[in-house]
Amino acid sequence: MRADGGPEVLRRSKRGWMWNQFFLLEEYTGNDDQYIGKLHSDKDREDGTVKYVLSGEGAGSIFVINENSGDLHATRRLDREEKASYTLSAKAVDKASGRDLEGPSTFTIKIHDINDNEPKFTQDPYIASVQEMADVGTLVVQVTATDADDAMYGNSAKVVYSILQGQPYFSIEPETGIIRTALPNMKRENREHYQVVIQAKDMMGQLGGLTGTTTVNITLVDVNNSPPRFTQGVYHFTVPESAEVGSEVGLVKATDADVGKNAEMSYRITDEQDTFQISTNPTTQDGVLILKKALDYEKKMSYTLSIQVENVYLDPRFHMSGDSAVVKITVEDVDEPPVFKHPAYVMEVKEDAQIGTAIGAVSAADPDAKRKPVRYMVDWHTDMDHVFNIHPNNGSLFLSRSLDREEKAWHNVSVQAAEHNGLIGHVPVYIKVLDVNDNAPTFDMTYETFVCEDTKVGQTIQTVSASDADQPLRGHRFYFHLASESFEKSNFSVRDNKDNTAAILTQRSSYSRTERSLFQVPVVITDGDFPAQSSTNTLTIRVCACDSDGNVRKCEAEAFALNAGLSTGALIAILLCIVILL
Repeated sequence: MRADGGPEVLRRSKRGWMWNQFFLLEEYTGNDDQYIGKLHSDKDREDGTVKYVLSGEGAGSIFVINENSGDLHATRRLDREEKASYTLSAKAVDKASGRDLEGPSTFTIKIHDINDNEPKFTQDPYIASVQEMADVGTLVVQVTATDADDAMYGNSAKVVYSILQGQPYFSIEPETGIIRTALPNMKRENREHYQVVIQAKDMMGQLGGLTGTTTVNITLVDVNNSPPRFTQGVYHFTVPESAEVGSEVGLVKATDADVGKNAEMSYRITDEQDTFQISTNPTTQDGVLILKKALDYEKKMSYTLSIQVENVYLDPRFHMSGDSAVVKITVEDVDEPPVFKHPAYVMEVKEDAQIGTAIGAVSAADPDAKRKPVRYMVDWHTDMDHVFNIHPNNGSLFLSRSLDREEKAWHNVSVQAAEHNGLIGHVPVYIKVLDVNDNAPTFDMTYETFVCEDTKVGQTIQTVSASDADQPLRGHRFYFHLASESFEKSNFSVRDNKDNTAAILTQRSSYSRTERSLFQVPVVITDGDFPAQSSTNTLTIRVCACDSDGNVRKCEAEAFALNAGLSTGALIAILLCIVILL
């Protein structure tokens, strides 16, 4: 078989036909089918007995063959970028018998590229940034465009780049698409955003080449090249002398053309450091002047401060100094209440002091320049019982009611000092009531004491102790003895243990509850303070029947009833004991 339609022809000795490669231009726009070439077999005597059969990619749809003549056509317009080549097979067949005259022969149809695709950028737009004040030639970004045409055939896919918009600020390398800065000292403060339009043109940029464009949005990134500046050279503020420590005196403002952390500022006072301090508001970057120490108009009526502002973060490439300003502060006079000489007073008075006794004195004065006289008074809200009074002119505090330390050991009162116009100062006065030995010691509890009928002489049946409402400086010391007039000396005795306790001892070897079931023993307790105080305390002792171990078995119920000092709980317990024993 012979193929006509291409420059390259191969001959085969074993077969009677020839085949080759066919070439077809893409994007054919004619009205008729596009002619590709002709297939012919040496077996074909052109008498109409041979037909040609086509198979393979696109056979019958994209490519058709005239079965009689072997003419090959493309039925539609082809796009190389979709498919660059097609592989097909052809054979010659005897029409009458259907027998293959030639076995299948494979050939290729290659689509020839034309420049029908414009370059396309991989992004649109590009977003890029570069530091302001960057050196000329600093790399900003690289753009890339691709062309779908055949890079191996001609210059259809060979792209060059150029700037349509963005000069003289930026330049682009035609072959690489690298964008660089082209102008020195570009400042963000003058212009922050640039829109650069880049063109990519194929055919090496020659006339007739196709083009594509993209936009590159370039932002100048701030560097710290602008120092802060005060908006005023002198600031004036007025503050009352009564202003609280920590309160705001005023705001000073500085501006910085930079942004972000490059615009963060720090303020400081360069001279007077004791009375005021300055800090930075993190949101507004204003300097906040704060009162550090209490003011006193009578001592100082005005202040002049030198302040300085600097950037927090400095760029070593730019040697910048901050800015300075003067702050003048005027202190306003405020009519202040009287001030006491001491912030608090502590006084002492004995609890047996007579009414009218002077306890102590307070002193206050008007701190203002006029030095108005003051009058003193006790704040009755802190002394509802009117225990104390004060001399209105000299501040002497004296007693107006009797005291009892055991009832109240401390009195906390507030004394007022008032000016003529009504301004009032206050001071706390803490009055300690000193103890006087005016309370006698007593038993510290109610004792329920028993003695067995069968006992021994000198046996301890109870240990008693005492308590005293007084508080002697050296502590309590109590002495115990049996009352001298007691009729029970022959029955019981008292032994002082020298440790503020005493033992009650038996004086007999036996007691009979049938003869006498109840004893009242008077115990005298004396304290060791001056003047000594004493009291007689009666100890009730019941006679009970006991077992050999000394445990109570039976007591007379009448004995319990006679003890008026017994608690209800004790009586119930004893009655239960009796019921159990019975």
